[in-house]
Amino acid sequence: MATVLCFGDSNTWGISPSGHRYNEAERWATLLSTKLSSKLAAQFANKLVGEYRVIEAGQPNRTLVHNAPFSVDESVGNISGIRYLKPYLLEFQPEVILLMLGTNDLKKRFKLCATEIAQGMYQLALSTLNFKYADKNVVPQVLIVSPPPIYEVAAYVKIYAGAAVKSQQLAMHYGDVAQRLNCAFFDAGSVIQSCSNEGIHWQVEQHAILAEALSDKVAKLLMKTL
Repeated sequence: MATVLCFGDSNTWGISPSGHRYNEAERWATLLSTKLSSKLAAQFANKLVGEYRVIEAGQPNRTLVHNAPFSVDESVGNISGIRYLKPYLLEFQPEVILLMLGTNDLKKRFKLCATEIAQGMYQLALSTLNFKYADKNVVPQVLIVSPPPIYEVAAYVKIYAGAAVKSQQLAMHYGDVAQRLNCAFFDAGSVIQSCSNEGIHWQVEQHAILAEALSDKVAKLLMKTL
């Protein structure tokens, strides 16, 4: 069984602008699982497509760039994506890995520019591409997803002061990272947008739009693993 890992923050976990969590019929990662069946059947009718599963690995406040990938430094907080991707790779050994992080790294307190955030994505993606599974000979297919730009509004005005402009620059820098690593890239901001009233999270229809847009790219990456 092929495995797709969706590794991200609160927008992958499914937090709405009002603060509740969307259900499984609304979140983009679970919607992606549903849409993949039809996409695989339509695009690759003449090829054998085995069973697959989509692992939803979002966590609110997850960051990207606090430590070197897979560090054993115990000072790293529980929200660090760099610390917590490796256990998912070990447990699920996914063939396809979607990395959508960077929004929380935009917070004012981290004092990171878009280039520094992209460098963190580079290190995380590189370590993922180089990760060796113990039980199977598979080179993971990595899809870097740049999150949509944010708005400095409401409760996030101070927390994300100066971040709106930086968030608009992430897609360009993430695209460069993907090119350097020869891995797949998708700019989520090309199809969806953050809630303009709340600033960070997405309205429910945006999840469906993203799942549809990603399904084609993920289907093609899955086929490379067969």
